[in-house]
Amino acid sequence: MVDFTSFDSLFIAFSLTLIAGLSTGIGSTLAFLSRSASPRFLSVALGFSAGVMIYVSMVEILQEAKESVANLYGDKMGMLVAVLSFFSGIFVAAVIDRLVPSYENPHEFRSVEEIAKPVDELKNKKLMRMGLLSAIAIAIHNFPEGIATFTSALLDPRLGITITVAIAIHNIPEGIAISVPIYQATGSRKKAFIYSFLSGLSEPLGALIGYLILLPFLNDLVFGILFAVVAGIMVFISLDELLPLGIEFGEHHLSIYGLIAGMMVMAISLLIMM
Repeated sequence: MVDFTSFDSLFIAFSLTLIAGLSTGIGSTLAFLSRSASPRFLSVALGFSAGVMIYVSMVEILQEAKESVANLYGDKMGMLVAVLSFFSGIFVAAVIDRLVPSYENPHEFRSVEEIAKPVDELKNKKLMRMGLLSAIAIAIHNFPEGIATFTSALLDPRLGITITVAIAIHNIPEGIAISVPIYQATGSRKKAFIYSFLSGLSEPLGALIGYLILLPFLNDLVFGILFAVVAGIMVFISLDELLPLGIEFGEHHLSIYGLIAGMMVMAISLLIMM
């Protein structure tokens, strides 16, 4: 059983969650350096991130969830609880996604060029509203990702690092979605970066709230349920957000090649760590 109260474990888990969340600032910085953010690279990177998250969710996290519950109630009940919790996680992620209107939803793709139309085509107020709503939408989406990253890192720092990298790649274009319209509306890189930075803080905030609420109840059963829910959330994010966004950024095959590469890298890393 993992010592969930260990300072080292908590420090590592919170640190990884913070890194994942604040990677939105990388996207913000890229938006300032160039108005065209290498779409082919982003297509492969987003596909790669989806491959990592899908593979680790189905092969590693779901198995960990089943074994955790099986320690108390046997293999059959462990599998049943894990499967039900997995699809519950997908349902939760879908509900959160539906709460965000499609136009303001940063995962409903709009190109950098579309976001950054000249001011004479889109008025300052409309641009500012777009940026602020994107920041709010991203904060909502990042909240369960923070819980996912924190929970994974708490059980296994190696697994937490893998998920952190995948979510960090995912968050880069989100930083672009926030910073470009705000920068176009205000002319202030500082304001654009601050809003992007603040939206990323919802991930460590999700981890903190999850820690404060869940820690007193953590045992093999609760941990198994939570881990399976996390797997479901990550699979939904990958299929509903990362892959479609990757395909929109570049050619269809590029994101699929990235997906396969992500799965291969994750498989090899798990084999090495056995």
